[in-house]
Amino acid sequence: MNNRFREHIDEEPEEDEELDIRIKKKEPVSENQFFKKLFTEGVVSKEAATEMLPFLIFLSVLGMLYIANSHMAIKNIRNIDQLSKEVKEMSWEYKSLKADLMFKSKLTEVAKKWIPWE
Repeated sequence: MNNRFREHIDEEPEEDEELDIRIKKKEPVSENQFFKKLFTEGVVSKEAATEMLPFLIFLSVLGMLYIANSHMAIKNIRNIDQLSKEVKEMSWEYKSLKADLMFKSKLTEVAKKWIPWE
């Protein structure tokens, strides 16, 4: 192997290693074995799972806060809608009472009420 930065080139001994190639027969893997192998030998080990536990708890708390916030927003929207309907009804009632008062406060209507012979 040439290395131009080395001043002295050592010859490396060639290693003759025989590669053992063994073909393993695949056994049918059940679901229980799959999960057991995944958590013991695979991506997630017990140590990694315990290290991730605070982060997972944090994510679950954030999820619950998100859900609670959306429920409160929907509740507030429904409350605002109900109050706006109530304001419209009271506005209609105010306008009709005002119209009745204006009609009853006319001079002819007042005279009809106070004259005893009519």
